[in-house]
Amino acid sequence: MYDGDENKRLDALRVAMELGADYIDVELQVAHEFYDSIRGKKYNETRVIVSSHNFKLTPSTEDLSNLVARIQATGADIVKIATTAVDIADVARMFQIMVHSQVPLIGLVMGDRGLISRVLCAKFGGYMTFGTLESGVVSAPGQPSLKDLLHLYNFRALAPDTKVFGLIGKPVRQSKSPMLLNEAFKSVGFNGVYIILLVDDIANFLRTYSSTDFVGFSVTLPHKETAVKCCDEVDPVAKCIGAVNCIIRRPTDGKLIGYNTDYVGAISAIEDGLRGKHNGSSTTVSPLAGKLFVVIGAGGAGKAVAYGAKEKGARVVIANRTYERAREIADAIGGDALALADLDNFHSEDGMILANTTSIGMVPKVDETPISKHALKHYSLVFDAVYTPKMTRLLKEAEEAGATIVTGFKMFIGQAYGQFENFTGLPAPKKLFRQIMKDY
Repeated sequence: MYDGDENKRLDALRVAMELGADYIDVELQVAHEFYDSIRGKKYNETRVIVSSHNFKLTPSTEDLSNLVARIQATGADIVKIATTAVDIADVARMFQIMVHSQVPLIGLVMGDRGLISRVLCAKFGGYMTFGTLESGVVSAPGQPSLKDLLHLYNFRALAPDTKVFGLIGKPVRQSKSPMLLNEAFKSVGFNGVYIILLVDDIANFLRTYSSTDFVGFSVTLPHKETAVKCCDEVDPVAKCIGAVNCIIRRPTDGKLIGYNTDYVGAISAIEDGLRGKHNGSSTTVSPLAGKLFVVIGAGGAGKAVAYGAKEKGARVVIANRTYERAREIADAIGGDALALADLDNFHSEDGMILANTTSIGMVPKVDETPISKHALKHYSLVFDAVYTPKMTRLLKEAEEAGATIVTGFKMFIGQAYGQFENFTGLPAPKKLFRQIMKDY
């Protein structure tokens, strides 16, 4: 985008070399011209990066390979290619080129879908990565901050044998999972990294990243139900629920095994809320037994919570924008159905339990709520699976109406215990998890 004098620009690079810069970066378009201008001169300190940028897409593996050869032919010390991720699967082509490169190669895929290229280049043999000094102030789309690279992703510890885990979803940027799981991996000396994965098509993603380097995934909206079809085997409970939030690649045969840890996290958090802080949890009968339990949402999380409540002996009602969808799940678990529009006037009895499993009220739409404040007076406990923000409008209004509230953080931590154990085969460091999350 520079439209000034080309000679001045090349002069600036030559001065940088004379002053002993470690690197200069010359664009492929002018690389031959630049090398002609310094022919015969010695610059011992400086290594020349020759770079090519594609702001539209990521070419085929063959085209990328040819591009590496073209850049190398200029005399470059280091080859740099930056492309754009239309889909997260595009990054796999860059990893392939990186792993097989015979020359020092910087391979970056721009955009949020390309984030893994910037973190995992340390695993796949990339020469260097780029991070921003300030969060959000980027020189190219999708750059993480240096702080996140070094501390969140533990970048300097990444190696070819590091195992990759991640959160498959859309959106995923707001997730606290990387902070929780990377810290937990570090605390027990587990050689793994956990990264957010902005995925449009989960089936295509799992087909593309099928190597044993990618060993486990958390699954969030909107992919939990589709994930069931993508697994080779599904745990019986996850099959009953019809939703998977955790996938493990079995090391012996590479098959994908699906689990659901959502329902345990949500139900145990709600039970703890009902029992109250002072009344331990020694009783064998669930405090949910016999209670009327209203679930808002008929997606993967809604199914999981409804299934869990039913298992504990609650009477379950599913409320959803689309009544037919609510009816379908209600029939499957043996409950009743309701259109979300009718929820404000639904009053079967006082002391009911309400669980919101939709994204209503999540950042950035924090002013939204799935039910009016006046209707909340009939509920003794209100749970919200949304955890960004921690106190949603629903929870604030429920508290004002006198209900016990249970935040999505409680469910989040509960399901994370199960995911960590599935990923590592080690007991979850529960105290550490609670410590990390207490400030959020």
